[in-house]
Amino acid sequence: MITLAIPTQSRDQMVDITAQVQQHINQAGITDGTAVVYVPHTTAGLTINENADPDVVHDMLRQLDVMVPWSQPFYRHAEGNSASHVKASMMGSSATLLIRDGRLVLGTWQGIYFCEFDGPRNRKAYLHLQT
Repeated sequence: MITLAIPTQSRDQMVDITAQVQQHINQAGITDGTAVVYVPHTTAGLTINENADPDVVHDMLRQLDVMVPWSQPFYRHAEGNSASHVKASMMGSSATLLIRDGRLVLGTWQGIYFCEFDGPRNRKAYLHLQT
C-alpha cells in the first residue's frame, strides 16, 4: 500500500491526484490491473470528474455549498464542520480504477480528485495497486 501526501490550501478544494497515481503505477511497472484509491478522512472524499476545464471544479464546489451550506441552525455537531461531513459522504471515500497497458483507464477529460471539505490540512490517501 502506498500513502499519497495531499496538502490542501483552503476549506473547500478539489486536488487533481491523477498524475500522482499514474506515477506510482509507472514506478511499480504495472501493465494491467487495478488501482484502488481510498481516503481515510471523514471530512474529505474522492471523485472522478472532468479535469480539462477548471470551471467544472469551481461549479461543483459552488453547487455543494448551495446544497450543503456551512452554517445551518439545525446542525448539532459540536465541532462546527457538519457540512464537511455531509459533503464527504456525498463524494464517497474510494474509487477503483482499471489499468491497461500501463495507463489508468479514464475518459478523455477525466481525472481523480481528492475533495477537501475541512481544510487547509495535510491529508493523505492510500493507493493499492494490483495485477
